[in-house]
Amino acid sequence: MSRLGVLLMTYGSPASLDDVPRYIRAVRGGRDVPPDVVEEMRRRYRVIGGSPLIAITEAQAAALEERLGGEAIVRAGMRFSPPTVLDALREIARAGATAVVAIVMSPQFSPLLMGGYGRALDEARAAIGPGAPEVILAGSWHTQPAFVEALAGRIAEALAGLPVAEQATAPVLLTAHSLPRRVAEQEPDYLAQLEQTARLVAERAGLPVERWTFCWQSAGHEPGEWMKPDFAELMPQLAAAGHQAVLVAPVQFLADHLEILYDIDVGAREQAEAAGLRFARTGSLNTEPRFIDALAAIAERTISRSTRRESARAATGGA
Repeated sequence: MSRLGVLLMTYGSPASLDDVPRYIRAVRGGRDVPPDVVEEMRRRYRVIGGSPLIAITEAQAAALEERLGGEAIVRAGMRFSPPTVLDALREIARAGATAVVAIVMSPQFSPLLMGGYGRALDEARAAIGPGAPEVILAGSWHTQPAFVEALAGRIAEALAGLPVAEQATAPVLLTAHSLPRRVAEQEPDYLAQLEQTARLVAERAGLPVERWTFCWQSAGHEPGEWMKPDFAELMPQLAAAGHQAVLVAPVQFLADHLEILYDIDVGAREQAEAAGLRFARTGSLNTEPRFIDALAAIAERTISRSTRRESARAATGGA
């Protein structure tokens, strides 16, 4: 019997410290990586004890499969490390799925930045051959209500963990992964999606506009200007304005990984404490039930839209 498949896709992570050079080279499209960059990335992975991203994404897939009540087979596939997109799609096909919803594990969608996932899907279908299932890419889901609710809930939880005197006043930095400005200028819709998510989450969390700031984190090692403001620049400004604490809340990252466990938990914490601020961050969504509900809604919406399009096409004779 035919089943629906769902494929959760993300970057992946190095399997070990020795795998770091290969992984970074793959992320950079095969370009050589300066030795100092390799060593710095290896140091960061060493500090956090290795990235849990793959294990968490697989746990998200298992939770989503359970949430869908056996109506779908759900697997996780990585662009740059095993299990690959091909590995996952092949397993889904073997389980009998003829249609697969592919969800990029980034709520905001950029054709330029996420185009590699589409190419990976095309290559995987070609490798599987004539028995490959149809794949429908979900696209953007940055305003999905359960997703917004889950992030807002994480903000409420984190603020409740601050001293009482700071719970109603601590500024909140809503962050996204930085981009080279030359890339950002080609993707205005993507930037608008990030800012829209930040605004919706802040509103749902009950944050007045003067209390939160959308900013950037995790600028890379590529030359040229990166997006501003970076949260590192904001820490001294917040302290100078008389604040005692700061909360960092990513609106793009969906699981604990290097950009959370090092860039925020180590880097941002050091920057905040050097400025004299108490530091806190929101817990990652990981397998938070409302977030899994959001993924289920995305899968169901995507397959429903595809079915309606097919029905309309059939009704008009394929025109």
